[in-house]
Amino acid sequence: MQLLMTIGSPEEVTGAVVSGKSLIVYGTKNQKAYLRAVDTTGNELWNLTLDQTLASIATAAAVDTAGNIWLAGATPLAMGLIPPTPTATPLNPDQAEVPTSSFVPDLHAVTIWKVSATGSLLFSNTLPTSYVLFPTAIGLDKTGASIVGIMGTEKGSAGFLANLDLAGVFSKLLQIGSNSTTADAVVRHSDGSFTVVGSSTETLLGKKVVGITDGVLVKVSKALKITNVVRSSVSKGSRIWNSANNSLLLSGEVKSSGKTEVAITKFSNTYATSWTYRFPSSGSAVSGSANQAFFISTGAIAQLAWSPKTPAPLLLTFDSKGVITAADSAPSAQLQVISLLNMKELGVLALTSSAESVSIFTLNPR
Repeated sequence: MQLLMTIGSPEEVTGAVVSGKSLIVYGTKNQKAYLRAVDTTGNELWNLTLDQTLASIATAAAVDTAGNIWLAGATPLAMGLIPPTPTATPLNPDQAEVPTSSFVPDLHAVTIWKVSATGSLLFSNTLPTSYVLFPTAIGLDKTGASIVGIMGTEKGSAGFLANLDLAGVFSKLLQIGSNSTTADAVVRHSDGSFTVVGSSTETLLGKKVVGITDGVLVKVSKALKITNVVRSSVSKGSRIWNSANNSLLLSGEVKSSGKTEVAITKFSNTYATSWTYRFPSSGSAVSGSANQAFFISTGAIAQLAWSPKTPAPLLLTFDSKGVITAADSAPSAQLQVISLLNMKELGVLALTSSAESVSIFTLNPR
């Protein structure tokens, strides 16, 4: 791969999405959620800080067919629909630092912001809860959006699923588990049901934990009832599903017997395994919209005659039967993979994080 640009520091940048010919960078800066647009050369087009009177975080984003950005995050408890603002805030060419309070209230409300491709806040809304929470992913289609994440409970932590319609109105929140469950990705299905993936060390729908921590696939009906749970386990070890695409290609972390691997598995709509791989890795992985998976590779892969001397990001492309058809690597200084994007002008974009910066890489032409 080759470097396209750096987009900020890991402390301030959560991720990026594509809207038309722009890259939309989002995250949290000075205790405020923000997003900004840049072109493919890195020039800033607009910059928008959200909820300027409240602390807030931005943790996940998706783009609809009109190019609008749906940004998910969390804020302190607030009531009612927040009216839109007409335009994005002006740029700050002098980079003036504005002092902020060091106090951050507990973030109890799931929050959605819808922002136009030109940087105008169209609406925002909140779903108040009783717990501190952290949204991890958002899924979006022509009928609405779904936000999943992790919330604190009296017993520990649970996963959650919150759905909203295209007007930004939330339905009730579904809690998944009660003391040791995470929800890390969500897939919206055409029949109105959902697949939530993550990890759990507790019994879910009568399915007991097998390893120390199991990866889980949770089927949720249109009526927000959990109808099926499939556990992915390793004896005396831990598993978590970090990512899923709309065709149920899942990627996640496996820790067992003192080693860490990434698992890449294609599931059917009934959660049967179509094909699967495990490769040496240093942690989490992400699935792309095509049959692609991105992770930090730490060891040999026989199918590729690949054996990195130091950990390096590796993007694998598979065909429908699970055969590896392409492999692309990024510089070894990158410590973490963030996401995979697709842009009409540039093709696949890979986001990574080093100790100093978040970077976007493009694939070298073949």
